[in-house]
Amino acid sequence: MTTTRKAKRLIPCLLAALTGAGLTLTYAPFSHWYLTPILLGALFWLLANRASSYPALLGFSFGLGWFGAGISWVHVSIADFGGLPLLGSVGLMVLLCAYLSLYPALACWLLVRIVRPGYWPLAIGFIWLVAEWLRSWMLTGFPWLSLGYSQIDSPLAGWMPLIGETGVSVLLVTLSCALARLVPRKQYALVLLLLFTFYGSGALIGLYQWTTAKDELTDVVMVQGNIKQELRWVPEQDLPTMNLYRQMTLNHLDADLIIWPEAAIPRLEPLALEYLDELDSHIGEQGTGLITGIVNYNFETGSAYNQLIALGSQNGEKHGHYAYPHVNRYAKHHLLPIGEFIPFESWLRGLAPIFDLPMSSFTRGDYQQTNLTANGYRVAPAICFEIAFPRQLSANLHPYTDFILTVSNDAWFGRSHGPHQHMEIARVRAREFGIPVLRATNNGITGIIDADGSILAQLPQFTTQVLRASVPLYAGTTPYARFGDLWATLLSFLAAILALWLPRSDRFLS
Repeated sequence: MTTTRKAKRLIPCLLAALTGAGLTLTYAPFSHWYLTPILLGALFWLLANRASSYPALLGFSFGLGWFGAGISWVHVSIADFGGLPLLGSVGLMVLLCAYLSLYPALACWLLVRIVRPGYWPLAIGFIWLVAEWLRSWMLTGFPWLSLGYSQIDSPLAGWMPLIGETGVSVLLVTLSCALARLVPRKQYALVLLLLFTFYGSGALIGLYQWTTAKDELTDVVMVQGNIKQELRWVPEQDLPTMNLYRQMTLNHLDADLIIWPEAAIPRLEPLALEYLDELDSHIGEQGTGLITGIVNYNFETGSAYNQLIALGSQNGEKHGHYAYPHVNRYAKHHLLPIGEFIPFESWLRGLAPIFDLPMSSFTRGDYQQTNLTANGYRVAPAICFEIAFPRQLSANLHPYTDFILTVSNDAWFGRSHGPHQHMEIARVRAREFGIPVLRATNNGITGIIDADGSILAQLPQFTTQVLRASVPLYAGTTPYARFGDLWATLLSFLAAILALWLPRSDRFLS
């Protein structure tokens, strides 16, 4: 390849990477949602102008910018706790971003190779949906930074109770692809019509309340211990951490429901029975319930589980019910690669400290599990990044579920934008399912999210505090809770079939 040809490819690829990196500004904590269709439109414009030669490379470059900037917070945990030199930690980040970039590369390649440019707006929705589904499934899945999350504060959020974040992503790429064809042709009237149709319809639908608040408020307490990550698994720190959480809870035993975050009790459950029995009795005598994170370990099988357990009153009675291993517990299903399980463990263990971190070899819990019951409240749990898997969460929601509970320890990611994105994902789940989300974390962002995705109360990061707030209960359900991604998949599939069936002409939208 000549130098001139390389330069002709390099410039569009750099523009694609910059466009992808710009998407970081559309997510929390920046939340400039209006940039999403502009940036995506720029990608499709680049594809239209360079489509015949290297669409996969353009998509891959876009992905490198998208994930390289968007999940740069992953590097904080690798660099600070992975025990690797700078070159090694950067190399791992490049490998992760390169892997994730394969999916937009696939979407761009399929769009250009299969569909005539005039029909791209019809086909892109289904193609993008398939690529993103693969990203959420392969190697247990990593669906972070899906496009729809950027729209939780935009009018398009009104569509979330109907078609979910997945459907909003389909709407975004469809709109953006159409804009990429119309704007260069100066068809501004159609551009305004499309913007008004997409965002106006979302705003109108968003006015409808799919679930209804009951005349009942729940007094919820969440404890944020703010334990430094480097101290969490130091044996000498077990008892001080456990005593801190208990002490911070004592003044709030009159609450209806108390939540401690992921692995708040740092001692293995079989070794913490005395502490748990005492806590269970004390909490139960006050007629309240507590849910806490703890690691369970079976010494006979060698299996470890990242779990939530319920202590104290189960259905409003004045006594506890805990007796190891009682069934009122939840074991994490979606484990985080490297952090909670090691792919190709026999090969990677011992190669570097990051592959031998404390608590990095868990056993997976079932996909569907019984809701936790605490003081009469039914809670559907999601531990850490499980909140990014709406299909799994939907499988564990029932008509009697009162709250979604997500617990996490974001101390791994320091003062990055990762915890803000995590909170944003939780807000989307509340909007999709029309049910409040309780988010308890070790060091923030701890918060309570109402059924419409708005934040009712939250604690600042890196503080040792207790959050107490009244949370409404809701009746009813949303269409998305009933049908999931069915309508987004079906309608985008039919549009893609139409794009392939229509006459092979470029007149459409030209």
